[in-house]
Parts: sequence; C-alpha cells; structure tokens
Amino acid sequence: MTPDGRTILAPLPAGIDGHFGPELRRFVLMHYHQGQSPLPRLTARLQSLGVSISKRQVPRLLTDKPDDFLSAAQDVLRAGLATSPDVSADDTGARHAGKNGFCTQIGNDWFTWFGTRSSKSRLNFLALLRAGPIDYGLNDAAYSYMRQHSLPASLIGRLMGEPQSCFADEAAWLAPLDRLGFTTLTVTPDPVRVATEGALWGSVQSHKFLCDAVVLSDDAGPFNVGRHARCWIHAERLVHKLDTFTDQHRAAPARVRGRIWRFYASLKASQRNPTERRSVALRARFDRIFLRRTGFVTLDRLLARLHANKDELLMVLDRPEIPRHTNRSENDIRCYVTRRKISAGTRSDIGRDCRDAFLSLAKTCDKLGIAVWDYLGSRLKVAGHALIEPLDHYVRAKIRPA
Repeated sequence: MTPDGRTILAPLPAGIDGHFGPELRRFVLMHYHQGQSPLPRLTARLQSLGVSISKRQVPRLLTDKPDDFLSAAQDVLRAGLATSPDVSADDTGARHAGKNGFCTQIGNDWFTWFGTRSSKSRLNFLALLRAGPIDYGLNDAAYSYMRQHSLPASLIGRLMGEPQSCFADEAAWLAPLDRLGFTTLTVTPDPVRVATEGALWGSVQSHKFLCDAVVLSDDAGPFNVGRHARCWIHAERLVHKLDTFTDQHRAAPARVRGRIWRFYASLKASQRNPTERRSVALRARFDRIFLRRTGFVTLDRLLARLHANKDELLMVLDRPEIPRHTNRSENDIRCYVTRRKISAGTRSDIGRDCRDAFLSLAKTCDKLGIAVWDYLGSRLKVAGHALIEPLDHYVRAKIRPA
C-alpha cells in the first residue's frame, strides 16, 4: 500500500509457496534426507537461523508437491532395469502406518531405488520390477516362467487359449483365473500364485526390463527371478556360522573355508582375464570342493546344498562383468536403516513414497558424482542453480557429468 492509499499487487517469484521459497525447501530436503537430521533437530536449526517456521510446517515442506520427484525416482528405476547388465537386490524391515513391512532395494553401480511395501514375497518383487505400470501379461516369458515353476501343462494350455494377453490391472487378471478354474484348485504349488508370478514376469519382459540382465542376491527366495546369481559372501557365511562341537568338527569347516577363499581368489582373477580354459578348470575345481566328504555330516549336507546352486554361484564365469557379491546392496540399504533408526516409520502413503524417492535420488546422485544440493537446486529452479539433467539420462548413458 502506497502513502496515497493505492494498493499494488505483483505475482510471487516462481517456486514461492506462502512465505517459503525453493531455497528453503532445498535446505530442508538436503538436511533431512542426505544429512539424516531428525525433524525436531531440523526445526530447531531453522528457528535458530531466524526462520519463523512451525514444527508442523517442516514435514509439509518434505511432502509438498512431490510428483516430480516421485516420477524422477521411477524414471531412474526404469532406466536402470532397461539398460543395466546386472542389478542386485536386498531388503530390510520398514514400519508404515503402524504395521511392519519391508523396504526393497534395487540397484547397481549407477543407480539405487527403494520401495516400501507390506510384503517381501516374490509377487511383491516382480510387481516392483514393473517400475510403475500395474498390468499383467501372457507371453513366451510368462509361459516359460510357469513351466519352470511346475505349473501343470493343462493349466498353461488353458491360459494359452485365452484370447486376451494383456490385462490392465489385478482385477482384470484374476477374472479369467476364476473363470478357468484356477481358484478352485487346492494343490501345491498354488496355481493362482504361480500363474500370477508368471504374468508379472511377462509384464516385466514386455516393458523391456531385465531382458538379458542378471539379478544378484543373497539367495533370498523372492529375488530368484530371471537369470539369477548368488552372492559368494553369503554362501561362505553359512560354513562360517556352522555349529561345531568337537575338534574334528572345528577343523573340517576351517579347511573348507580355506579352499573356498582360495577358489574365490581364482574366480576373481578369472573375471579380470576370462578364458574358456580357465572356466572349465574352475568348474571342475568347484565340484571337487563342494562334493568332498569331510566326515562331518552337517557340513557335508551344507556343501551338497551349495553345490546344487552351482550355476548361480558360477554365473560370473559366463558373465564376467557382474559382481561376485551383494556388498553394494548392503551399502545402499544402510541409509534406509539409518533413517529408520532416527525417525522410526512413516504414517501416510505420501510420506512413505517421498522417503523412498528422495533416498533413491540421493544415493543415485552419489553414484553419479552429482552433488545432491545441485540436483535439488536444478529441480526446484533455485536462482543461479547448476544445470543438472534428469538422473535417468545419466543412468541410460552410463556417464557421470563433469
């Protein structure tokens, strides 16, 4: 209002919501997600800097208009699944809306993505691998999955006779299963579950995700899909944790562990310089180690069980570019565990999704060598911000910005 009583109105600068601008929101997002600051401490820090803000306004800034960031995290997952030769997966406990759930990590050297759901089943993992879409598909990949998991040929034939091969959502998919009599069968394995897993895998393949990629895990059942490789560290840990009661029992695992680690060193050397001759020799050596009789019955049974996973443990001979362990997943998921210890669980779905998305984007920035501060400034259009392209561009190109 001017001295003569006139009122002058002007639009607020871009990004201003009330009296909080993009600079403040960037500060809050940076310190909460990457700095792992608890909300009370972050509020106290802002107030000590002279910002007039309530303790309820800070979480609003964390979840305000998140669609761009949520879609950016999904784009990163799509780019990683579409272009990566391998991904590793892991999960950890997560509490949401007062109930225990699980957070699943998917990533590799170029990206990381987190998704929190109520289940850690293979159905859940396959649904996450669709990276956003909720469709189900019947195709060659789906039928191959069903055969591999012992769905009777007669039931597969019923599905192949269906005129529809793509289903928009879960309700549209379950309708033909009910009509074809899948839901009335009480056999093992459950036909509905196997068929649904197959249709989910068919959807993943139809979106061109993980077409020739290897999924590396610690041998948890939910992650055993597609071309699967097993972590050597987790495999050896079973021998290390074996209960022993006599000197003979203690000596046998020690000898086996020594052979395993020497074999592991040879496997590592083979990855640096792979040859067919080395591959044949290492496969024969693997058999000698894991088919050996030690006289310790429990150890012999464990070695036989590990030998049954020979193809997964020796996947690195066919694909030398993939890691031998899931250390990167273990490292990635620590930030989520830290967040859980500091702030416990989430209450709203938007709070859960924002936590997953911002942690995913922050870890991906770290792997790409991008400062999270610069990335947030670019996305929020802070004045004078650095020019950062969407992260999925870098993941697809497998380059790190200068």
